[in-house]
Amino acid sequence: MSKVLYVDYDRCNGCELCALHCSFAKTGTFNPRRSRVQVIGWEEKGLFVPALCQHCANPPCAPACPESAIIKDGKTGTVSIDYATCKDRFSCIPACPYGAITIDPATKRVIQCDLCGGDPVCAKVCPIGVIQFVEEEKLPVKREAYLEKYGETLASMPGRVVKEGSR
Repeated sequence: MSKVLYVDYDRCNGCELCALHCSFAKTGTFNPRRSRVQVIGWEEKGLFVPALCQHCANPPCAPACPESAIIKDGKTGTVSIDYATCKDRFSCIPACPYGAITIDPATKRVIQCDLCGGDPVCAKVCPIGVIQFVEEEKLPVKREAYLEKYGETLASMPGRVVKEGSR
């Protein structure tokens, strides 16, 4: 059985504890702009969606990288960036169907969720369980249906440009 990230964004209140703790775990600073989780808010609708890497079965960001610096671990399913190979050409950013690859404003390098080595801090700190790291078989819906709805919701957020047709 493999574990996957599940975002129950209908419950998100936009507190950004996930982003704050992620940035601290990765950079030692509480700065949501340096987080691997970006909480996207549509305040008029009261909708907040944590955007983060879903570690796709066939990640569209990988072939978009001219250096082949984005790799998927066949055993864990984790998609990660090989920073020794990455030349920060940023071609992976528009390829991500979830808008989950961003640029760290301090280092100017691309960043994305790496599942914190199999123990994602964002899932541990959310007080209402919006982000969960669960066995795929225990998801409340089929993964494909979840990813389709998650991607459509992120694409509908004001100001978001998410690659169409890649979900």
